[in-house]
Amino acid sequence: MNLKKAFLLLAFAMVAIIALLYGIDPSWFASTFLGVDDLSVNFAHILRAVMCLYLALAFFWLFSAFSDTHKNTAILTTMVFAGGLVSGRLLSLVVDGQPAPILVFYAALEFMVIPVAWWIYARPE
Repeated sequence: MNLKKAFLLLAFAMVAIIALLYGIDPSWFASTFLGVDDLSVNFAHILRAVMCLYLALAFFWLFSAFSDTHKNTAILTTMVFAGGLVSGRLLSLVVDGQPAPILVFYAALEFMVIPVAWWIYARPE
């Protein structure tokens, strides 16, 4: 299997799983991973919107894994996606302090995706 295709399939799987964890049952996610026992409707709304945003990108990556014309663009979007998320997490770390351990784990993954995605993007087909 082509490395670019494998990377996009892995990105699809990871982001889709995280999206579904956020949005299928936001109260369970907030309670289990964030220590928030009383999730308001507004925060549930935000988590479900984030779920759908993540799923939209994940399905673009899945589609692009099987499309020669969109593969490189999709890999670039993984860098933009991860870069935007890790930038926001770093800003929040400075402004708000230490988040829940799972959010630190997500930040580490997002930080690692950027150079790996660039390396894969720069490789020939």
